[in-house]
Amino acid sequence: MGLDKKYLVWSLAYVAAGMALGIFMAASHDHAQHVTHAHILLVGFVVSFIYAVIHKLWLGEQTSLLAKVQLITHQAGALTMFSGLFLLYGSIVAPESIEPVLALSSIVVLAAALLMIFMTLKAGRER
Repeated sequence: MGLDKKYLVWSLAYVAAGMALGIFMAASHDHAQHVTHAHILLVGFVVSFIYAVIHKLWLGEQTSLLAKVQLITHQAGALTMFSGLFLLYGSIVAPESIEPVLALSSIVVLAAALLMIFMTLKAGRER
């Protein structure tokens, strides 16, 4: 499976998770997880979908080590972010305990975005 399809599958999994959380919040009338819901849909679904499109249209069948590292970096950062937000907004973990994890996950997601920018610019020069 190419990286474009891997990103597409991840994005669809995130949209399902985000919708399920949204339905749960609506059914329970408890919208405490709205920030988690938004991050799953934006960082998870939208960004992963955009990365799928970038791979499909501009990076092609590139399966370099850097591309694989970028995929793993984004998914690790995103999943850690969503888990941390769920714990924070579910009042399961104290803010002072989870905030360093959330800060690190945000930096990891940013690093993945910078890697994608680099790969896209590099691919443009190679064509």
